Amino acid sequence: MRIVHVSDCFAPRTGGIETQVGDLARHQVRAGHEVHVLTATLGEGGERGGVVDVEDGVHVHRLGARLPFDLPVNPVAGPGLIRSVLRDVRPDAVHVHAGVVSPFAFDGVRVATALRLPTAITWHCMLDGVVGVGRPLVRHTRWRRLPAALSAVSGPAAQRVAQLFDVRVDVVPNGIDVATWASDAGVVPDPALPLHLVATMRLAPRKRAVPLVDVVAAAARRLPPGALRLTLIGDGPARDAVRARVAAAGLADVDLRGRLPRPQVRAAYADADVFLASARLESFGIAALEARTAGLAVLAHAGTGVGEFVTDGVDGFLVADDAAMSDAIVRLAQDRALLAALRRHARTVPPPFDWEHVLDAADAQYARAARLV
Repeated sequence: MRIVHVSDCFAPRTGGIETQVGDLARHQVRAGHEVHVLTATLGEGGERGGVVDVEDGVHVHRLGARLPFDLPVNPVAGPGLIRSVLRDVRPDAVHVHAGVVSPFAFDGVRVATALRLPTAITWHCMLDGVVGVGRPLVRHTRWRRLPAALSAVSGPAAQRVAQLFDVRVDVVPNGIDVATWASDAGVVPDPALPLHLVATMRLAPRKRAVPLVDVVAAAARRLPPGALRLTLIGDGPARDAVRARVAAAGLADVDLRGRLPRPQVRAAYADADVFLASARLESFGIAALEARTAGLAVLAHAGTGVGEFVTDGVDGFLVADDAAMSDAIVRLAQDRALLAALRRHARTVPPPFDWEHVLDAADAQYARAARLV
């Protein structure tokens, strides 16, 4: 099969969509498909305007333009470049990856459906706050009867998309290499050691890195000195605000590691107990899935995509708010037998999100899209 992915953002940018599109494309190449990625993200050397890189067998078409702040858009030439590539490649399926604001991806939808190509669209975001405004727009535009197979990365995210478009919306989840992240080490938390908390995220307001520090500080105030240890992995625009909040809260045992490659993240998880997912609008939670697969107990907000692979009270806790997350931290610091039970389940029951599962879900969407043409 010849597959074209369309995504505003792609490597060398880092983030959830970029990671998943890249991993999906590489696994599809390994499965024997010819795979192309159309993106508005410039290459490492500023490649743009149609330059094609071949990375791990994936043909990456750099269709962006040089703009301030390297914004991944091409409002003038983008649709024409997309049309030219699609006519040249003649794909069997076009898989568009969308966020709340994805102008390049939506150009891809318009061009691909106009060319009557089988088109699948996957939303990688939560559309909270968009549904009420967007529904009237959808009803009065061609999106109302769009000949495309719609999906999202989790059940909660799909529910919002369905509310917006009032059509069937399936789930194409994110994936990881489960065997790579799985841990075979026995779980015997030492009550004499601090409870080791870890979070991996882009340090940006949407991920709520600063409130995460407040959550940990609130728990620390209820525990003896030295009862908690926090490792925060990631970088981003909120880095300085996080450092300032750590200092203001008086948290002593905090390690701000910056962005790490995957092997170093796995090594960090081997020495941790609990993963904290602080975002309230988490459509899936790749980092949380990796941590849960590595045998960590996961604390996350209820109603997010993390609930697709974490069961409340079984391998973590799905909490109502930040105060409840602080309560859960205190509970696990004081009850190491409970912590051991949560971690044992996470370690011994692998989540069903390996790449074979994801590839099957994507193939089902391509077949569905073909029936809509």
